[in-house]
Amino acid sequence: MSYILKFFDFLLHLDVHLDTLIQTHGSWVHGILFVIVFCETGFVVTPFLPGDSLLFAVGTFAARGSLDLITALVVLSAAAILGDTVNYWIGHFVGPRVFHRDDVRWLNRKHLDRTHEFFEKYGAKTIILARFVPIVRTFAPFVAGIGAMTYGKFLLYNVVGGLLWVLSITLAGYFFGNIPVVRRHFTLVIIGIIVVSVLPAITETLRHRRKS
Repeated sequence: MSYILKFFDFLLHLDVHLDTLIQTHGSWVHGILFVIVFCETGFVVTPFLPGDSLLFAVGTFAARGSLDLITALVVLSAAAILGDTVNYWIGHFVGPRVFHRDDVRWLNRKHLDRTHEFFEKYGAKTIILARFVPIVRTFAPFVAGIGAMTYGKFLLYNVVGGLLWVLSITLAGYFFGNIPVVRRHFTLVIIGIIVVSVLPAITETLRHRRKS
C-alpha cells in the first residue's frame, strides 16, 4: 500500500520529485527519463507509469534551464520509438499464444480488447492516435505485433507518432509550464493533463457499452 501511495505522490508532485532527481543526478537524469518512457511504452505490464505528465514536466524544467531541451527531446523520442519497437516484437513472438487466452495474469484482457477495438476502428493510424491515450498507448504496439500490421508500416507510424507525442507535449511544457498561474497550480495542471489524456478512452468505453 505504501508503494501505491508513493507512486501517486510522485505522479501528482512531478515538479518536486523531478527537481530532486535533477539536483541529485545532474545530466544522468536523462537516463532515468529514458528508462521511464521506454518502460511505459515498451512493456504491457507497465502502463501505469507517467507519460504525458512527465513529458510536460520535462519541458517545464527545460524552460527553467535545469534540463537541456534538445537533449531531452532526443532522449525521450528515442525512448518512445524504441519502447514501441520492443513492444511490437514482444507482441509478434508472444502475442499469438496469449491473445485468445483469459488466464494470463500479467496481461490485462480488458485493455487488450479495448486496444483491439481501436485497431478495428482506426486501422494503422491507431499507432499515432494511441500515443495520446494512456494504456492504449502501451497496448497498441503489442496488438500490432500480433498481426495487425507489418513491421515496415508499423515502423513508419511508430516514428511519426513518437515524434509528434514527445515534441507536442514537451514543447507545451516548455512554452506554458512556467506561466505564473501554471507554476503555482502545477499539481492541478498535472491532474488536468491526466484527465484529458484518459478522456478519449473513457468516452470510447462508454460509447461501446451504450451501443451494446
